[in-house]
Amino acid sequence: MMHHHLHSSPETCHWGFFEAKLKPVLTVSSGDEVTIDTISGGPEVVPDRSKFHVPPELAEVHARNERMVPGHILTGPVAVLGAEPGDVLEVEILDVRLRQDWGYNLIRPLAGTLPDDFHEPRLINIPLDRTRLVGSLPWGLELPLAPFFGVMGVAPPPAWGRISSLVPRAMGGNLDNKELRPGAKLYLPVFVAGALFSCGDVQGDGEVCVTAIETALQGRFKLTLRKDLRLSYPRAETPTHYMTMAMDPDLDQCVVRALRDMIVLLGEKRNLSREDAYTLCSLAADLRVTQTVNGSKGIHCMIAKAVVHG
Repeated sequence: MMHHHLHSSPETCHWGFFEAKLKPVLTVSSGDEVTIDTISGGPEVVPDRSKFHVPPELAEVHARNERMVPGHILTGPVAVLGAEPGDVLEVEILDVRLRQDWGYNLIRPLAGTLPDDFHEPRLINIPLDRTRLVGSLPWGLELPLAPFFGVMGVAPPPAWGRISSLVPRAMGGNLDNKELRPGAKLYLPVFVAGALFSCGDVQGDGEVCVTAIETALQGRFKLTLRKDLRLSYPRAETPTHYMTMAMDPDLDQCVVRALRDMIVLLGEKRNLSREDAYTLCSLAADLRVTQTVNGSKGIHCMIAKAVVHG
């Protein structure tokens, strides 16, 4: 196993999109660890540089990189040697740290969960205390921070072309799932050679007003190629739970897909019949809303490993 460090820069970042044609900026072997630096936001969100630390490469990316509006600044892609379409990439999240002492939150008219309720845009910068791990909101609240990567994904199928980073899909992307913190593993179906993993950033839960606290993060990941698995959609697990995920403009359809995938998972993990798995889901699984702002909304279904294995 080797350790790599991928710094964010105009050469290693792509802004607002996923695309199978992107060339890898780093190639690793299965089982290697990679520390990845990320940055966030366009020029309009940057606060007074005399009061806050702004990663110097952010201005360089603003000046030099093509921007697909709106969308996230993503670092990558990272290729994994030997990955082929039909494989699964296991992304183990080992560590997540803040890279700066501020974040931002945006309300945008005609967007978010209540698109017709707020008619004026609002941008606020939120000071972040990296030692105490709290964010200071304008009305005096100190909000505990639990940073996680909202965007983690592989390249989409080549036939999809260039797609926005905003909408989560089968290749992962803008999942915005707060359960994907250190200790969790994300399983992504591979659609192109090398898998081509990229990530971006967020802090928050159940986004409704367009963003959470968007900020710059540094993550440490272990990337493992799984040729023993076959998935058509992302899954995950935490130290205590198994998780299926679904994204669709219709939240009801998200529930249907996440539940069907959990029934399959329970059959794999415990050899339960479909009827028994359906019953166990009704008794012990939790359906949680992931986010409602990304075009396709999200549901994740969670069940405790202790329940599954007895």
